[in-house]
Amino acid sequence: MSETALPSRVHGALRVELRAEAIGLAGRGWPVVPGTTVTADAAVGAAQPWRRPVPVCQNESDRAGANPATVAATWSENAYSLLAPTGTVLDALEVDAEFGKRAARLLRLLDTPVPIIALPDGNWLFLTRMAKQLPTELIEGGHVSWHSIGSWIPLPPTPLVSGTVHWRVKPTAWGWRLPSPRLIHDVLVSALYNTDTVAAQRLGVTVPSAA
Repeated sequence: MSETALPSRVHGALRVELRAEAIGLAGRGWPVVPGTTVTADAAVGAAQPWRRPVPVCQNESDRAGANPATVAATWSENAYSLLAPTGTVLDALEVDAEFGKRAARLLRLLDTPVPIIALPDGNWLFLTRMAKQLPTELIEGGHVSWHSIGSWIPLPPTPLVSGTVHWRVKPTAWGWRLPSPRLIHDVLVSALYNTDTVAAQRLGVTVPSAA
């Protein structure tokens, strides 16, 4: 994708959408930082393919903020990617799509619609409040990438080369609350089991029988 691949009207509409989302997140107390864009990095070439955005500032904490007015000014002219620094207000646990679907089914059984992000490469991000550590089962299995202090995640509607970051479950579904790390850790550990029945039993819930 090159700069000419995005007509000015498309670039302008995307900037407006990203700006509106950034303001909304900041208004909810979620710190956001501007990230690099597909078009800005496309010039790097095939030797260094653009995969995910990074903060435009080396020290992203200098630009992190939850002030809607500041955020509005930052995104006023440029369609920056929308990033959330982790280890501040939130953490994120990244898993592949199959693992994510099993965990999402368990969360539905628990009637807990926590915020979940889907990335264009197929991976899912489960958002939580900050945690001090991961359960041993998740560390040893290599099933989970933990985004915490010093990391960041792309937020919808950030565009990537392969597609657009989007919500699988929007924060509004649970009143903009973030779940406890323990809840999501327990769900992900349970999702390591290959059958929903065994995983659900571990969490103390019942899988509905087929009609």
